[in-house]
Amino acid sequence: MSIHLLVAGNLSGLALFQSPGPLAWGAAPFVLMFAVFYFLLIMPQQRKQKKWQQMLSELKTGDKVVTSGGLRGTIIALKDDYLQLRVPPDNLRLEVSRASVVSLSTEEAK
Repeated sequence: MSIHLLVAGNLSGLALFQSPGPLAWGAAPFVLMFAVFYFLLIMPQQRKQKKWQQMLSELKTGDKVVTSGGLRGTIIALKDDYLQLRVPPDNLRLEVSRASVVSLSTEEAK
């Protein structure tokens, strides 16, 4: 009977020196994965979105733009959510959504 008490006494002493529970170390890889995704995917996308929104807000008449459909033209009028483009070679007048503008064109139309 005394041997049994001695073993039980040793086991209770080992409980004081155990490592943290499985939840403490089990969450660490998920936190690390989220941090990597944030810095490699989410943050660059937010910067790109903010830059695009700034470009849209600074559009003015006379700017040459490219739309998401591939149209290249010159802005001749601006409205709240739409803009009118003059598209060469026949000088067509098109009204497109402001959000469809992808970039400012740097090339000169031939």
